[in-house]
Amino acid sequence: MIETVAEIGINHNGDLEIVQKLIDVAVVAGLDYVKFQKRTIDLVYTKEELSAPRESPWGTTFREQKEGLEFDIDDYMEIDIYCKKKGIQWFASPWDHESVEFLESFDIPFIKVPSALITNKFLLESIAKTDMPIILSTGMSTLEMVDKAIGLLGRDQIYCIMHCTSTYPSAPEEQNLKCILTLKDRYPWAKIGFSNHSPGLPYMVAGAALGAEMIEFHVTLDRSMYGSDQASSIEPEGIFHLKKWINGLEKAMGDGQKRIYPSEEPILKKLRR
Repeated sequence: MIETVAEIGINHNGDLEIVQKLIDVAVVAGLDYVKFQKRTIDLVYTKEELSAPRESPWGTTFREQKEGLEFDIDDYMEIDIYCKKKGIQWFASPWDHESVEFLESFDIPFIKVPSALITNKFLLESIAKTDMPIILSTGMSTLEMVDKAIGLLGRDQIYCIMHCTSTYPSAPEEQNLKCILTLKDRYPWAKIGFSNHSPGLPYMVAGAALGAEMIEFHVTLDRSMYGSDQASSIEPEGIFHLKKWINGLEKAMGDGQKRIYPSEEPILKKLRR
């Protein structure tokens, strides 16, 4: 079965009501997981970065924007309760060691290494110490970088390795979907998935056809909403279509054995000469 992940990420704009609506969409569509991002602002960014000017709904500095997008322990408790109520699991990508410890306090199925930090030895070691199943994202990486990350994490702990391109949105010529086959050949012991950063659906269906066992995509209520990830996200109608297509594709792929189906027998008798 192809697992599907709705990456809510920061598209909630700091609003738990938006989170709940997106969780509802994921549940109705029959997705398997919703995903978030967790940061400790003062560990991830420098003082200079945080004091830089940035216009946002929360103020005029980069710090105000980042603080407006970040959920605290009470918020995640509400998310955890809501997901359990709706019957869907959640997990997140931590961007620092404190966020790793934060996520470890919840009963979540995975912890995900974000592409931006695949070479961060300290973070990888912190994640490995949790003993949680790991999803490894590979945007902005070479195979050698992926190998080193796996060496630090330990292959037995890795649940899935995700092919992706870290541009938002990513262009058709940057999808490089055949990398799914490359990863499957290089790491036959792991599940291989595809993390989508395009507002279109075809690349995910193609990724599934190439053998991706997990499909992750950013979701939004409306691509015109505020936020850097909105333009590369999928709206509710597209989410419903995608899940339907992936389900149909799984049935259509079959087992590769050539046979005559019972439904073909009447046609065979009528037309064969």
